[in-house]
Amino acid sequence: MELATRVQTLTPSSTLAITAKAKALRNSGHDVIGLGAGEPDFNTPSYILDAAADAMREGFTKYTPSGGIVELKDAIINKMKKDQGLDYEREEVIVTTGAKHALYTLFQVLLNPGDEVVIPTPYWVSYPEQIKLAKGQPVFVTASEANHFKLTPEQLENKITSKTKAVIINSPSNPTGIMYSKQELQALGEVCLKHNLLIISDEIYEKLIYTDDQHVSIAEISPELKQHTIIINGVSKSHAMTGWRIGYALGDNKIIQAMTNLASHSTSNPTSIAQVAAMHAYSKTDDKLEEMKQAFSERLEKTYQWLIKIPGVTCVKPEGAFYLFPNVKKAVEMNGFVSVDAWVEAILEEEKVALVPGSGFGAPENVRLSYATSLENLEEAMKRLQRFVKNHQ
Repeated sequence: MELATRVQTLTPSSTLAITAKAKALRNSGHDVIGLGAGEPDFNTPSYILDAAADAMREGFTKYTPSGGIVELKDAIINKMKKDQGLDYEREEVIVTTGAKHALYTLFQVLLNPGDEVVIPTPYWVSYPEQIKLAKGQPVFVTASEANHFKLTPEQLENKITSKTKAVIINSPSNPTGIMYSKQELQALGEVCLKHNLLIISDEIYEKLIYTDDQHVSIAEISPELKQHTIIINGVSKSHAMTGWRIGYALGDNKIIQAMTNLASHSTSNPTSIAQVAAMHAYSKTDDKLEEMKQAFSERLEKTYQWLIKIPGVTCVKPEGAFYLFPNVKKAVEMNGFVSVDAWVEAILEEEKVALVPGSGFGAPENVRLSYATSLENLEEAMKRLQRFVKNHQ
């Protein structure tokens, strides 16, 4: 039986594919160091686990409203007020089965066939695929390494057509870890206001920043930009809750209501117990979360220094998230490989280090490596990478 055309053009997630291959090698007895995972290697804090356990024992195991329980919506609203100084009503919030589902649902209610969405390259792997599933058209614009992978207002202006409906801004970014300043966001926002574009602001890594700079949401810059922005966020990265699958979107109530209506016919509702857990995640500040952030910061500093000593490798130092996105073009050429993808595959086979090729992020000269693993693993992985590069010179 022939599959629907909408799925025949999909590209499998490169991050999940490399993680699966690394797991298969590990299960076969190989000493594999996986640097592909996009999740914290810490467990969810105990106060959140306890809240979920209590919810189960108390019978909170039934259907909930499709857009999320009001208690969690209120916790999100309070969080936005405290962190960004932004005011939202319950009707402007939807809780979803992960931030990925928030994005998917948004594109489904927003896009008509042929509508264009501007995506800065490098990008998170699911953006273009989700847009295509909604019959939209991803429009890529290269955010150069020389400009720290940041989209400029001029580049955005040059990509806008009569079909352009939205632009995606991901700060801090997956895969690069870069973060836009308030001034940079304001300049991009002026272009969006001029052309009446919706801004999709993916802020899932907002709590994982390792410089003195503060995260800025483009929605907090002005009331006009707030009206033109849908914020996507969740507790997966900030609270080590990737498996709980709780994300959310905030913005124009007409869009949020449409997303809620669609969710009612797809997921029914986010998991009841996970919603209680997420509500408690925002109820207090936990020392474990600060410990996690400090561990990531230390890993970044040390791994970055190890990485840039490898011949043929250069890297823009990230400010947030938990990824490094080095340019390895010279190393690949020096080692005699035809592509970064082939180089990465050889490294996994010979040295048992799993990296994610940048081609999946629209940057074929780069690789993504996650430092969401122990310092011991990271140091050993960098030694293996250096050995591989030298052995193939």
